[in-house]
Amino acid sequence: MLPLDVPTMLLMTAAASATMALSMAAVRPERREGMGLWALALVLHTITYLLFTLRGAVPAWASVVLANTLLAGTFALALAAVRQFQGHGLPWRRMLVPVLAMALLFAWFQDDYRACVIVAGVVPPLQVALVLWALWRPKPPAQMRGAVLLTAGLGLQAVLLAVRGALAALHSIPTQGLLRTDGVQSLTFMAAFVVVILASLGFILMAKDRADANNHYFATRDALTGLFNRRALLLAARRDVAVAARSHEPYALMMVDIDHFKAVNDGHGHQVGDQILCHVAGLLSARLRAQDMVGRYGGEEFLVLLPNTAQQAAAELAETLRSAVAQCPCAREGCAITATVSIGVCGGQLHGTEDWERLLRCADQALYAAKAAGRNRVVSGRFVPEAAQPLATPVI
Repeated sequence: MLPLDVPTMLLMTAAASATMALSMAAVRPERREGMGLWALALVLHTITYLLFTLRGAVPAWASVVLANTLLAGTFALALAAVRQFQGHGLPWRRMLVPVLAMALLFAWFQDDYRACVIVAGVVPPLQVALVLWALWRPKPPAQMRGAVLLTAGLGLQAVLLAVRGALAALHSIPTQGLLRTDGVQSLTFMAAFVVVILASLGFILMAKDRADANNHYFATRDALTGLFNRRALLLAARRDVAVAARSHEPYALMMVDIDHFKAVNDGHGHQVGDQILCHVAGLLSARLRAQDMVGRYGGEEFLVLLPNTAQQAAAELAETLRSAVAQCPCAREGCAITATVSIGVCGGQLHGTEDWERLLRCADQALYAAKAAGRNRVVSGRFVPEAAQPLATPVI
């Protein structure tokens, strides 16, 4: 292996850290994602490697004690960034204790290069272990691609530091100083350059994947209730219709409307109306199967999609939902506000898009029949696919 010039590698690592820090500082997410803390960690990393480069040209307390204390601070801020990304508080004790330990140990051993290498092979790898533990425990992160890159980068750094420290403990590496050029030194600082890029890109990718997931979520969800929005419901319905037509399975849906909702808004205010909407949304979604889908179709109206469900089963489920809403008042500032719903149900065998539209109109007519009959009830429509007669005759 051709040894690389160590001072050059140190400057390259400092330059890479500074560049990544500036890039991440330019990203200003709406929520606190840990990006600022990670950028600050890179700033400390930049100063650390500049001080390493100046070894022999500046006092030992700066290039040895301060530099390695800042290196420990880099990993402490990496831990803080991961914790903030996950929405947790900062673990001050786990952050500060290793930094203080590095400061004290390097102050004690600043004239003993071999002892310094051993300390650097113990404390920073333990800090990396804390970062990776926070990243993967108690459960793996949802942003797997970035987490794997970050783990690979920091893990590589920890392994090489630990191996370098072990070799120093076994008297297997020279102890002339940091700036000597040999295979171990070259590999260690080349790895530091790679780690800066790999780990930082991993963190950025984690933030990007989360932002993409949030964008997708809010593009398909109703902002108030958290249920699927109308667009998502119709997209899912087109997919379901194709599946039902191919497999010759029954398909049903419900139109659910909160009774006298305008009176609730007028009598109690729109904030109470919003709370009623969320309350009913929660009751509906809690009682559906995993394959079912409920969303806010518009205003106080909800649409429930029921794949592979016959009309009789859908009507029984609708009665369960109606009863649950009627029997579970919405708690509001010490009082209970009772809400009821009217539900129109329709189901049958679909053969294509036209049948889906007929089914939707059938359920809508059944809903209006339920409201006309006094509300707080379920009405089933009679669905006739591809028929010339009237689309649906509500049956009360």
